[in-house]
Amino acid sequence: MQNQNMSDIIEEYIKKILKTEEQIEIRRNEMAVRFNCVPSQINYVINTRFTEEHGYIVESKRGGGGYIRIMKVKFLNGAHLLDEMARIIGETITEKDAYAVIQNLFNNKILTKREGNLLLSVMDKTFLQCFEEDEDHLRAHLLVKMLKSLRFE
Repeated sequence: MQNQNMSDIIEEYIKKILKTEEQIEIRRNEMAVRFNCVPSQINYVINTRFTEEHGYIVESKRGGGGYIRIMKVKFLNGAHLLDEMARIIGETITEKDAYAVIQNLFNNKILTKREGNLLLSVMDKTFLQCFEEDEDHLRAHLLVKMLKSLRFE
């Protein structure tokens, strides 16, 4: 555990609970005390590692009795997951978020390793820079088109 940073430790803790529970409710300040970190560190982990692209829904309630609820998304079937990912992508997507979507599809056994690697190769910044268009817009368009084509045999 020496090589892990605080964000990795917090993420691992939350994911461990989500393996046995359908959702987790946390209080940011309590988590910060538990991990001896600032509350913004908890926000960072949740905002970067528990996103829709990673297969999570996060709800929060502010105030004295506030909480942050994290739920693992359950999809009915592969086509539903592909449709949901296409909706999440929207008009633009960063390289990092595209990688997260592809990893999520691989983890859910929608993509084979080979298919995932092919998708990753065309999401790469160095590949997309050769086109004279907005890279994030082009990446989103390509990824949505590929996800829609995966719905059919």
